[in-house]
Amino acid sequence: MPLIKRSLSLAGHRTSISLEPEFWAEIDRLAGLQARSLASLIGEIDAARDDEPLASSVRVWILTALRREIDGT
Repeated sequence: MPLIKRSLSLAGHRTSISLEPEFWAEIDRLAGLQARSLASLIGEIDAARDDEPLASSVRVWILTALRREIDGT
């Protein structure tokens, strides 16, 4: 499965993230549900992570958000 690379600005610097298309579709959908920009949402994820890679942190955030949707919380 090919990764899709996207570039955005986080905390004043440009960075890029490579994710599978399914993860991009979900984070775009979740950002839309929250009426937030993708950069704002990924910036929040970036600020909360420790030494984990950003792409991994984004995937875990998406998984957690989907679990909350399923649980209704």
